Amino acid sequence: MSEALPAYPMARAAGCPFDPPPRLRKVDPISRVRIWNGSTPWLITGYHDLRAVLSDQRFSADPRHSGYPHQSASVEARQSTAYRAFIAMDDPEHARLRRMLTANLSVRRAEAMRPRIQQLVDELIDDLRAGPAPVDLVSAFAFRVPSLVLCDLLGLPPADSDFFRVAAATLLSWTTPVTETLAISTELRAYLLNVIAARRQSPTDDLIGRLAAGPLAAGEATIDEILDLIVQVLIAGHETTGNMIALGTLALLAHPDQFAELRDTDDPGVVTTATDELLRYLSVVHGGRRRVATADIEIGGALIRAGEGVVLTLEAGNRDETVFPDPDRLDIHRRSRGHLAFGHGTHLCLGQPLARVELQIVFGTLYRRLPTLRLAVPFDSLEFARETVVYGVRSLPVEW
Repeated sequence: MSEALPAYPMARAAGCPFDPPPRLRKVDPISRVRIWNGSTPWLITGYHDLRAVLSDQRFSADPRHSGYPHQSASVEARQSTAYRAFIAMDDPEHARLRRMLTANLSVRRAEAMRPRIQQLVDELIDDLRAGPAPVDLVSAFAFRVPSLVLCDLLGLPPADSDFFRVAAATLLSWTTPVTETLAISTELRAYLLNVIAARRQSPTDDLIGRLAAGPLAAGEATIDEILDLIVQVLIAGHETTGNMIALGTLALLAHPDQFAELRDTDDPGVVTTATDELLRYLSVVHGGRRRVATADIEIGGALIRAGEGVVLTLEAGNRDETVFPDPDRLDIHRRSRGHLAFGHGTHLCLGQPLARVELQIVFGTLYRRLPTLRLAVPFDSLEFARETVVYGVRSLPVEW
């Protein structure tokens, strides 16, 4: 019977890199799929059903549960090691660790960083304007922004930002061999252990310094737990924002009227609305968030039994026409704030305030300062990263 079920993940349509796979749109809002190991978890595609699952703590995020639908054999092997991300934990353990980051990633603190982020973005654009063109916007700008912001936030030297990006990309890939993942994870953790030790000797007012002087010094968290929190901030903050900048720019270049409007506006409200619409439209965290039921639960008329896995396709929920009329159309004036790009419920992305500020500054600055920005290669020659948690364009050659 499982052989007759659609295989997941599904392929995107050729020439439609911004849209979810067409097969994904044709399945029922709750249905079964077959994944790499032959198991048949539930696939959830409807907006309201996704919110219901993400809000229900009877659906566990812990990959140690039997029936958990891992993304690949490599990911399953990694998640069986001693290292556990707090985002792959359930409450109360998840909530205890999450609280240690909440104040450091709040809306207030993100807004306080806005002038510094604006300065960093302007300096990077100065470098673009002073250098040769064409240039790869992915490496020269899109990933440089979150790298430098995270170095500021964590108190890490910008000179090491390339190492952090390589580590993030490696750890989020579905296909990286386990030995390679463990090697770079060990290297990153050793690096950060030295930083934490230095902060304990000489306290600093940055995220690592505050974690070292706060929960670690008070015995509220172990050194491994503090390490995990820092690693999660580094990894998630790099890949999501970097890919959104690059893919968002490409989407706007493919919609020249909206590119022009965003370029020419001096209304911050338009930039804010456009940012959320791009987040909804692109939904770069793809491939399905994973859960496993710990009890028999009815969702959308389907009975999901204890021990059955669930794959949550947020990109499909963000194209649900019952919530977002004409969902396949990019509309920078659409009120999209209720989108699922950052998830929902207790595991809602902690870094969303900072990500929003970064994206608003980039989308409100880059095109205004490079008003003739355009692709330097044919659109159909671009390659996209698919075998990873965060979807994006691998390289984006541009000129102006």
